Formats: sequence, structure tokens, C-alpha cells
Amino acid sequence: MTTKVAVIVGSLRKDSVNRIFTEALARLARPKLEFHFVEIGDLPLYNQDLEADLPAPVQRFKREIEAADAVLLVTPEFNRSFSAALKNAIEWGARPWGKNSWAGKPAAIIGASLGAVGTAVAQSQLRSVAGAIGLHVNVHPEIYLNFREGQVVNGEIADEGLRQLMTSWVDAFANWAKRLRAPALSF
Repeated sequence: MTTKVAVIVGSLRKDSVNRIFTEALARLARPKLEFHFVEIGDLPLYNQDLEADLPAPVQRFKREIEAADAVLLVTPEFNRSFSAALKNAIEWGARPWGKNSWAGKPAAIIGASLGAVGTAVAQSQLRSVAGAIGLHVNVHPEIYLNFREGQVVNGEIADEGLRQLMTSWVDAFANWAKRLRAPALSF
């Protein structure tokens, strides 16, 4: 059975390395994981005053998260943290009180950067926030990708070492999501 994954890319830039990498990962992940990219660029800045009548983009965003079996947060690293756009999406997904769209979902966090340490610091901070909103984050293997030319070519992961690593990551995430979705045993 294919796991439907809501993918939130924390960079709004059309040609971000995180989007390029994740689109290639989506191809590699089929048929185990089916990625659905969830738009966050149209979300207004979180404001509790808007909760009484949620804006249409927020309603759409929450529906897409709730329809997914699992969540993939893809983070760039900006100033040693994850992006404001991603934080804003997290806030809307967790609100209004009692209507947390994230709660109980299996999740994973990945990220790519041109820097040598990838997105290690941003991911660490994001894991903390993810736990607070009720996501169950799979942390092995961790992917802190130092994105380089030639790793993704024509929308495919071309680097063989990276392809093998990401195939292992896909297997681990698919198994994690499947385990968490399995019905509880009754005695």
C-alpha cells in the first residue's frame, strides 16, 4: 500500500535546492511513498484574530495535511534555523486550539543546503517543534545534504551514493509510517 505524504518545502523560491532535491526524491520514492507538495506561500502570517473565520488558503492547507498518511518537512537553513515560511505553516497547522492537523502523524525531516553542514542546526530545532505539535518524527537515517552540482540531473538523483542513501531513507520512512498507521492490537 502506498503511503500518501504531505510534503512541505520550507523555501518559497521556485528553484530552491530543497525543492529540486525533493522533487527528485519523489520520483525515487514511488511506489512506496506518494508525495503531494503542499503550498505554503499563500498562507497569511499567523494571526489568532483570523481563527474565527479561517482564510481559504489556511483551510486548504489544513485539509491537505489531514488527508495525508504522513508528513515530510523539508527545511533550508536560514541564519542557523528553519525558515519563517515553514514556522508560519506549522502555526496554522496546529491552530485553532483543538484542531491540530499535525497531531499523531508519522513524519520525517530532511534538508539540503549549499553549505558544508547541510541543514543540521535547522533540523535539530525543527525536530523540537515537531514533537511539540504532535508529529512522530523518524530520525534514522538523518539526511543533512550538502547539495552539489550533478547530484540531481534531469529531475533524477544521479549521484549513485546519494541514490543508495535516499533509497534506504525511503525504506525507513515508509516502514515508520506503516508501523504508526497499523491498528492497535487488542487483547
